[in-house]
Amino acid sequence: MKEIRGCGTALITPFLGNDEVDFSTFSKLVERQIDAGVNFLVPLGTTGEAPCLDDYEKERLLDTLTEQNNGRVPVVAGAGSNFTKHVISGMAKLSKYKPDAFLIVVPYYNKPTQEGIFQHFKAVSESASIPVIMYNIPGRTGVNMTAETTLRLAELKNIIAVKESSGNFSQISEIIRLAPEGFAVLSGNDDETFPMMCTGAKGVISVAANIIPSLVVELTGLLTAGKTAEAALLHHRLMPLFKGCFIECSPIPVKSALSLMGLIENRLRLPLTPSVMQTDQLIERLLKENGCL
Repeated sequence: MKEIRGCGTALITPFLGNDEVDFSTFSKLVERQIDAGVNFLVPLGTTGEAPCLDDYEKERLLDTLTEQNNGRVPVVAGAGSNFTKHVISGMAKLSKYKPDAFLIVVPYYNKPTQEGIFQHFKAVSESASIPVIMYNIPGRTGVNMTAETTLRLAELKNIIAVKESSGNFSQISEIIRLAPEGFAVLSGNDDETFPMMCTGAKGVISVAANIIPSLVVELTGLLTAGKTAEAALLHHRLMPLFKGCFIECSPIPVKSALSLMGLIENRLRLPLTPSVMQTDQLIERLLKENGCL
């Protein structure tokens, strides 16, 4: 199994003016990420607007990525849903592309109990041989997966990591402290990568890496090497851009940035709408400050 460590990019999904997926541009974005040295790629997640993609589009995106990547870096494919059977069937459909892991979000909207969360991931992990990375983001799901539940699930053989976006550092620290050997904690928020990796997290699934992949790779590389003073300087330099990526609901700001950089059309699928003028102005300033324009 390839290690899922360092900088992983939560890939956006580009669209054309007719609301169709722009597969050609997606392929170019994948190559840009690999050229920048990212450690792994994460398609079909929230940043990729997966809730607004149909099954055919998901399969073709993963097929496009698999062909372009050609095994150069690990791939973690999003396959989350709030219906356990749907997750299992979705994983079965995407397994033919041989991703290195699946990213499965805590079930949203249903608001399951901790036991329900445990049984959900247990059923998912037992359904396939491909490893599972759990994703805890209570701001979007409406329910938090506690440290106790995470650590209970970490003992299951097919669950290898958790992407933590709870923002609860006490909880995250407890998971890192008590996690079994081989189980990784990954930051789900760019602005928390530095403190999380300083205390034992193994990397980040990054939104900002869509814009500045080489710099996020540099940040995680410095932290992995224990060069915290140098990493702190880079973290503080990048913090305004990290925050800017969430001034509107992600991926609205990052698509604004990539559009300003001439890499995509600034298009999203409803119910998401393109960035407002104030966002574009802020993002343009941040891009200039980081040498992207």
